[in-house]
Amino acid sequence: MERSSEDIAMTLHDALARQRRAYLEHPVPTLKERKADLRALERFVRENTDAICAAISADYGHRSRHETLLAEILPAVDGIDATLRHLAEWMKPERRKVDRMVFGLASNRVVPQPLGVVGVIVPWNFPLNLSVLPLTAIFAAGNRALVKMSENSRHLARLLVERIPAYFASEKLQVFDETGGVGVEFSRLPFDHLLFTGSGTTGRAVMAAAAANLCPVTLELGGKAPAVLCDDFPLRTAAERILYVKLLNAGQICTTVDHVYVPRAQVAAFTEAAQAIVPQRYPRLDCDDYTSVVDRRSFERLTAALDDAGARGAKVINLLAGPAWDAATRKISPHLVLDAPPDCALMQREIFGPILPVVAYDTLDEVIARINAGPRPLALYPFSHDGRRIDRLLERVMSGGVSINDALFHVGQHDLPFGGIGESGMGHYHGYEGFQTFSKLRPIFHQARWAGTKLLYPPYGKLAERMLSFLIR
Repeated sequence: MERSSEDIAMTLHDALARQRRAYLEHPVPTLKERKADLRALERFVRENTDAICAAISADYGHRSRHETLLAEILPAVDGIDATLRHLAEWMKPERRKVDRMVFGLASNRVVPQPLGVVGVIVPWNFPLNLSVLPLTAIFAAGNRALVKMSENSRHLARLLVERIPAYFASEKLQVFDETGGVGVEFSRLPFDHLLFTGSGTTGRAVMAAAAANLCPVTLELGGKAPAVLCDDFPLRTAAERILYVKLLNAGQICTTVDHVYVPRAQVAAFTEAAQAIVPQRYPRLDCDDYTSVVDRRSFERLTAALDDAGARGAKVINLLAGPAWDAATRKISPHLVLDAPPDCALMQREIFGPILPVVAYDTLDEVIARINAGPRPLALYPFSHDGRRIDRLLERVMSGGVSINDALFHVGQHDLPFGGIGESGMGHYHGYEGFQTFSKLRPIFHQARWAGTKLLYPPYGKLAERMLSFLIR
């Protein structure tokens, strides 16, 4: 039976009210309590690994178990372990210098304190990773959380809804499935902070809804992240690394290589390398290591984009022997696309699939101008051993993050912040920056017992004039 929007809103508001009451009763958990929350989160992941892998695979139609272990389970437990090692240091108040305008033995400090209740809206592409890593930072900062899963993560959402209560009371953590209308009502809740990961279109709607409550948001969006291959870098190595990332999760990663710029003279060699590399990794379209496209709508969007590019003169190269795709399993063979029209779908919107446009270029300035003509990407992947070229790209092209001479790996470094810029997102989390994002960095000034500020009380006289003149000079 479908629930009304009023029922959904009431359920969500009740959950938020319950967590907020619990926060007000105990607003600042101790280090010991925060570590206990983190260990419970890690215990949930470790004790349910097989069930998590099976649920995510069911949501995809087929998801490589090894990809789930690599890209979901490992980052989750590794991120928790890294946070546990550093949390005591992060929680310490920071002493600051007292300005000379203050007289006496006053003191300044900045104290990180919990915000309260944080909302997390999770996408379908890495639903465990993008639940647990935010929760790691949220719990480290001493907060409580409500989590809303994607409509494409029904099996995993059911598992979380059923099993999370054995690890956390609902006053600390509660998970909601997307049963229709939940996402809209969830984004309207007056959270103390809201984290959304997903498309730019939905991100705009989430931010507009949150604005009604003046709720601060962290948006992790996407975009067309480019790789730039320079002619001094070994082509085969670049192709191996780029294709590994591009085909991981069948390209359904916001930080994957969307397209690659290749020196014009090396396009043929890059194509030959790709034709040799891909069949070694994925001998058949139906092999267990290769993941399906998540749903019919995405499958049809990608195949239509391939057909459109080919019909308009692009060279479409299937990198595996056999059919270009299988509608029954929603698997699309890895493809290169050469000479794609600049206004075709593959070049205009984020691809989010196993299709790699190869863009020939003549000068690095040409590449810089072309990237800067579009929205700022979530990631940039330059390949060169020439420091001057790397510096030029880093100085001239702004992006969310950068991996030099590889792709994607900046995301997995727990001591680096993760986040976009402009249309690829706003705000950061992961590691220390995540702890800060979900904390109020509270400035505290402690006046000295004996302070000289009375000298500046009105009515102002010559002494005040002389003192101000001294301070201003």
